[in-house]
Amino acid sequence: MIWTIGGGKGGSGKSFITANIGICLSKLGVRVILIDADLGGANLHTFLGISPPALSLSDFIKKRVSHLREALIPTSIPNLQLLTGAQDLLNAADAKSVQKRKLIRSIQSLDSDTLLVDLGAGNSLSVLDFFLMSDGGIMVVTPEPTSIENTYRFLKSAFYRRLKQSVSSSSVKALIDGAMDRKNEMGIENPYDLIKAVRRMDEGDAQRIIEEAERFHPNLILNQVRSKKDIEIGFSIRSACLKYFGIHLHYLGYVVYDQEVSNSIRRRRPLVLENSRSRAAQCVMEIASKLANSH
Repeated sequence: MIWTIGGGKGGSGKSFITANIGICLSKLGVRVILIDADLGGANLHTFLGISPPALSLSDFIKKRVSHLREALIPTSIPNLQLLTGAQDLLNAADAKSVQKRKLIRSIQSLDSDTLLVDLGAGNSLSVLDFFLMSDGGIMVVTPEPTSIENTYRFLKSAFYRRLKQSVSSSSVKALIDGAMDRKNEMGIENPYDLIKAVRRMDEGDAQRIIEEAERFHPNLILNQVRSKKDIEIGFSIRSACLKYFGIHLHYLGYVVYDQEVSNSIRRRRPLVLENSRSRAAQCVMEIASKLANSH
């Protein structure tokens, strides 16, 4: 099972969520590999209290190791391994397509029960393609207007990227690119309009788009929640995604704001090990349990 963890905005807590969910799963007996695919600012090792490892994705991309598994780093936690990021490669934002495809195939072939892939911020093509390689992409969002707005933008970009990859006609691909512009001249406001437009051009591609749309089920985790009103934002995002994009979003759960999170990061100790009884740790454990049961 591959879970990619992204979000349009930096600072939403993706790395914290990834590291602590990974530890929770490993303690449940699940073999886990944590992969830091933030190609511009890899820091997942810090959340595990590990110094920058000697081997990383860079060594695989630069062919210093033959197989990606050779760059895996064991941790002190049973069932948990780490593959740290390539800080100096792929221009951080957009990887060369050949390198990117090779890296994605290699990640998908790693032997583990679960892969948790921590992605960079933004919606560059590289980030979108890594997000889409998974069985389930997870968005980590904070209950702030800028974070929510970026979430909608990211999900729309990922959704249309996936649709574009599913079709064969170059004219349909161009149509999908044009539909990304909210003010497009074709009057396409949502996927339903897009399907109608594609059907007039290519019935086969229209059917492929319908099938891809039905398979696209991203997940949402709301982080740094402070009130019941904040919790409700997750349900509002879910409803808006269905209404405006036709996307069936699964609200996995929320993590409350907790000073113990900052304390654990400063101590370079994962929260679920440092203070497993804290409110935030309990939230993370509940989400990890849901992911474990989805196997």
